Amino acid sequence: MRISKRVLWLGAMCAGFWNAPVMAMVPQVSLTSGQDTVETIAQEEDDLMPSLPEVEEIGANPAVPQELLKERFAKLEKSIPLTYHKSSHEFVEYFIYKKAKFTQTMMERMPLYFPLFEKALAKHGLPTELKYLSMIESGLNPTVISHARAGGLWQFMPATGREFGLYQDKYIDERFEPAKATEAACLYLKQLYNIFGDWELALASYNTGPGNVKRAMRRSRGTTFWTIYNVLPRETRSYVPQYVAMNYMMNYGYDHGIFPENTEFQIPNDTIHINGYIDLATFCDNASIDFEVLKKLNPQITKTILPDQTRDFVLKVPSVRFTYLTSNRAAIMDSCTRKYLRSGVMVAKADSTKTDSLGGNGSFPYVLASNVQNVSDDENYDEDGEEETIQRSRTKRVSYTVRRGDNVAGIARKYGVSVAAVRKWNHIRRNNIRKGQRLVIYKEVKEAVPATRIAAKARPQQDEEQVAKQQRHTRKRYHTVQKGDTLWIISQRYGLEIGQLKKRNKIRGNSIKPGQKLIIST
Repeated sequence: MRISKRVLWLGAMCAGFWNAPVMAMVPQVSLTSGQDTVETIAQEEDDLMPSLPEVEEIGANPAVPQELLKERFAKLEKSIPLTYHKSSHEFVEYFIYKKAKFTQTMMERMPLYFPLFEKALAKHGLPTELKYLSMIESGLNPTVISHARAGGLWQFMPATGREFGLYQDKYIDERFEPAKATEAACLYLKQLYNIFGDWELALASYNTGPGNVKRAMRRSRGTTFWTIYNVLPRETRSYVPQYVAMNYMMNYGYDHGIFPENTEFQIPNDTIHINGYIDLATFCDNASIDFEVLKKLNPQITKTILPDQTRDFVLKVPSVRFTYLTSNRAAIMDSCTRKYLRSGVMVAKADSTKTDSLGGNGSFPYVLASNVQNVSDDENYDEDGEEETIQRSRTKRVSYTVRRGDNVAGIARKYGVSVAAVRKWNHIRRNNIRKGQRLVIYKEVKEAVPATRIAAKARPQQDEEQVAKQQRHTRKRYHTVQKGDTLWIISQRYGLEIGQLKKRNKIRGNSIKPGQKLIIST
């Protein structure tokens, strides 16, 4: 069905191109989205593009002259080709006339994220113009999740994110952390370019995966994006033209009457290290910090709390409240953290190996430790006359009855043990289990024991060296490897160098396995 539209006056830059009616129709190749393009996040923000937009075909007299676009594409082109194509032209007009609001929003968010992108791209020797890709991926929204569960500025799927070092659990999702997600995107883009040696193919594979691109190359016997264009998935055919059009709009949007109104910039911030439980909403209330500001500074936090097992989490806080925080830190942290007494853990001093914006050791004296084994001998507290306790580990035997839909991996994950261990304990082959079957699980648990009781059990004949060795051992801090963990992920979580982590655990190579216990600190 043919529809018409009026051509807008392009101003001084397009003098001589008079208003004229343009005939157009909805093409077969429309701006639809797979897991990674802008449309997947349309329901998150009203100013983003709809999931099934109507992109009008350019007619004989397009609103933006073809020759003008060709000339400007050539001026903008650097390392990545900006090929003029009918589809690219359609998207330029789409962003000008139908989605001017989206274009304006991208202009407003550029100052917030582009300095970060440019620094990371330069570090990895990648083309600076790749920064425009995140606009197509996420609309520069760091917490957006697509229908396919891809998330963040660079729309990483959960598994791909973990592969590139982005930690994810119930409370933290580093796909939403701009700096870490950008670092991962640089590594992934570099990998894709090394595979294809062609930036247009690399961009296409970022959208649909390298396997689909290779399959399209085999089917079409083509070697470039445009020679395999017709056999690519529909959303991928739109992906590279969208990138070209967005590159153009961010450089020539002013010439089409689109200007930013509320430009966004990074909020000046300082950092504090968090170890252990903290209620962030209460923290904000007592520190007079707008909770929305805290969320904007720390988009990787997916809950309003951080759990007991939190270690060395770097929390950004607005600089304007930092002086107040430092002056009232004891009262603020007491109000939103847990003090552990008989439960087996206790308030510990800040980790002396960490520094933050305070310029001292640790951020607050009430950085929490959920394991007394991490506390040195001079860090003992006596809360309200309670007897000092320390934690000891013991193995507890648990019986589990298999339910409908259960699998070995899910049961292992539930109890925090490895699949191999579950299979070994229950003599399971090929992960075959049945409903009603009883499985045995051996789980390590910690229990609080009075320190005096431990001392009383010490053998009199033990010499001082043995006692010292035992005490050093109780202060060791461990990490149990989970499925998806890598040495890089673990080192980033605990603020260690990979070489240091490998040396402590006498690891050769980079191989670790679920259930393995790694020494984090001694």
